[in-house]
Amino acid sequence: MKCECPACYFVFEMDDDTIVGEVVPCPDCGVDLEVMEIENGKVTAQIAEIAEEDWGE
Repeated sequence: MKCECPACYFVFEMDDDTIVGEVVPCPDCGVDLEVMEIENGKVTAQIAEIAEEDWGE
């Protein structure tokens, strides 16, 4: 399956067992991507929104 990074537009292969909601790093720029949709061997991803730890504040 192929995925295009929305940050750097690098196209890379994803594992066949990739699932929606999985967070994977872009092998080119390193940004974390969240898998949004998988259709006909094409993976759609967006930059993952990672919540900052507030340490109980």
